[in-house]
Order: sequence, then C-alpha cells, then structure tokens
Amino acid sequence: MLGEYRIEGRRAAEIAASVERAVGAGDLEPGQLLPPMRELAVELGVNPNTVAAAYRTLRERGVIETAGRRGSRVRSAPATTGRDHIRVDVPEGVRDVSSGNPDPALLPPLARAFTEATAQVDLEPVLYGDVAVEPELARIARAGLNAAGVPDGPLAVVSGSLDAVERVLLAHLKPGDAVAVEDPGWGRTLDLVPALGLRTVPVGVDDEGPLPEGVRAALEAGARALIVTDRAQNPTGAAVSAARAGALRAVLREHPGTLLIEDDHAHGIVDVPLHPLAGVTRHWAFVRSVAKAYGPDLRLAVLTGDTVTVDRVRGRQRLGPGWVSRILQRAVARLWADGAVDARAVAAAYGERRDALIGALAERGVTAHGRSGMNVWVPVPDETGAVARLLHAGWAVAPGARFRLSAPPGIRITVSTLAPKETGPLADAVAAALGPAPARSYV
Repeated sequence: MLGEYRIEGRRAAEIAASVERAVGAGDLEPGQLLPPMRELAVELGVNPNTVAAAYRTLRERGVIETAGRRGSRVRSAPATTGRDHIRVDVPEGVRDVSSGNPDPALLPPLARAFTEATAQVDLEPVLYGDVAVEPELARIARAGLNAAGVPDGPLAVVSGSLDAVERVLLAHLKPGDAVAVEDPGWGRTLDLVPALGLRTVPVGVDDEGPLPEGVRAALEAGARALIVTDRAQNPTGAAVSAARAGALRAVLREHPGTLLIEDDHAHGIVDVPLHPLAGVTRHWAFVRSVAKAYGPDLRLAVLTGDTVTVDRVRGRQRLGPGWVSRILQRAVARLWADGAVDARAVAAAYGERRDALIGALAERGVTAHGRSGMNVWVPVPDETGAVARLLHAGWAVAPGARFRLSAPPGIRITVSTLAPKETGPLADAVAAALGPAPARSYV
C-alpha cells in the first residue's frame, strides 16, 4: 500500500508530520492509499483515536482526502484547509462584526490618483522590458522604510502581503520544510503554508508578539522559516514591543539560517511604533501592503529583503505575471505623496473603538485583547456556543477556529465600524454568551 515508506510517530502530530514529510518528499504519491486507521494503530502501537486525530489533521490541512469505506488517499495536490469556510452566515437584521474589513469611511478617495496615473500612461506608455518598479513609488517606500529602521535592501512590488509571503517561501523552501507561524494567526497564512507542501509549527502569541521561547523551540525543532506580524496582528491585535523585538532578535541570532518574513500590513492604520527584526538572519523579507489603509482592492505591497531573496522573487515574478501594473503603482505613489490617509487620525479612530469595547468588556468581567489595529480577540471557554449565542443575540462574530492551530478557543470582533452606542450592547451580549447556558425545562 505504501511501498517502501513507513509511517512513524506515537502522537497524532508526529504521525501527521510523518505523512506530510513523505508527501513533500515524493515518497507518498498523489492518489496513494493510506493504511486503515485501526491497522496503522496496531502497527504503531497506539490507540486508534490517535491515528484518527492524525488523519483528521491531514484532511484539514489538505494533505489527504477520505472517501468513506474506500479509505484515505493522498490528495492530487496540496490544497487549502477550507478555513475560509469557517464563518458565520449573517442573517438579515444581525449586526456583522466578523469581517475584518476596514471602515469604508476612513478609506481615501481614489479617483484623482488613478486619473493622474492613467494620464501619465497615455503620455508615457509602459512597455515590455520597462522597469518593474515605479521609481517614485520606490523612492517614497524606501524613505518610509529607512525612517522605520528597516535595513537597506532592494525593492520589489507584489500583489499584496500574502503574495509576498508565498513568493518568499517558495524562493527558499522545499516541500516538507517547517515554517513557524503565529498561533492564533492570520487564517490565510495558516492555509497557505500547507498548500505549498510545507509544515506549520505553531508559536504562541501575547500582546507583545510571538513568544521568544516558542520561537526558540520551533527553530530548535527544525523550522526553517518564521513569519511575524509586526503590528495589528490578526486576530489578536498584538504589536511587537521594543523589549520583545530585542528578545526575538537574540533568538534569531542563535539561528542565523532562519528565513525571516515580517508582515507590516497595518502600516498607515496604527500609532504604535515599528520594531523590525530584519537584518539578524542571512535571509529576510519585510512586506508593507496598502490594503488596510487605502482599500482592499488595491492589491499592492512593497517587499524588501536581502539581495538573494529579492532577486529570486523578482526572477520568478518575471516568469509569471511579469510585474504589478505600473498604473496601480503610480496611483499608490500619488496617494502617498498627497498624504491621502491621515494615519494618526485613522489609528485614533480604530483605537477609540477598540479601547472602548475592551474597557466595556473588562467592566463586565471579560478579558479581551487588542493592542493595535481593528480587531479584538476574546478568549472563550466554548467557541461554538459563544458564536451561536451571540448570533441569537443579534451579533455575528468570527469563530476563532479560523485563526487557530493549537491555541485555546476564542472569537474575533472587528471594531472598525462599531459605533459608540453599540459598544455597551455588544459587551453585554458577549458577557452573556460567555456565561453558563440558560437552564432548559422539558416539562
């Protein structure tokens, strides 16, 4: 059934990792049938429930698929976990605080910037062979990166943060390699890593960012890359503090071969300072996207990093899309030059809404997290029950399962459009949802 390959492990995570490594290395081929759970349990000397948990993990990560009595097989290609489908359908009349979207009222108008960008293209058409990065965009981006303390390096322009993360991972890693990721963390990243044939290694997070001991343990266990969200971490709102940055740099110095990827997606909507980690390892990448501050449909991010990493990203990009539209780049450069977004005002608006909800929840005995950005993370004892009770009370929140690997359950509340008059009722509803379920009488 498995040829020469022998699945190993005593725990569910070890068994799942063994299968993932084999798939990544090509030792287990697409369509290959895995042993029945009871048979593998006997072979490994473990409880069948342990193998069942491992197979469940592999299904969730898109590595295998199960067809009832026909058994479990290796998928034809790595696939996303379907994490995006873990959401609440919002019925009419229910207030949606689950989306993770910015407040449209805080996004700048785009018409003028695009009009000027297209007028410039009419006079100077962009042709094959022209430079891939708009010079004015590069100039403004580099000035901002320098001011923030990001090390000097070449620039590339990609189609958003996730595009940057994918390209950088593929530039250095091979299937089966392990990547340390924040847990809880951005659901798309948690989906992307296994979809590339890589293994996720969860690292705990608190309000100041990834926990240094968790990062050290992941790297000592063989993780080849680390992905960090510098500010407004999704879903917890964590922001890497100066002290935490120092501790993380110390860990990374012990592992200079680590590929470090930093995502500063919240640039323009936060007022906490940036404390970059870049430059400690041989290979690193730092990404700034414009979606949160200027609009999700502006699929653009600036990427800098060490010369080898950026050169590999550019080279692979040339063989695919070629470049990100120079019209889009010129429009974004114009928005930056004109100061179209008042970052202080936007950060203050989100901060007031976030702090108001956290304070209201605290008054009701509910702990919540949200140091920066537009989301609040609320730990809950029963995630499914909390989401259901809140929906019944008229509030749709995001289930924490969209953002977790092994972290405890929670819910994410997006405060970007939360009005002051809604804060109290929402806090009341959350407090009630976290309490014991009401007694039911069947008399």
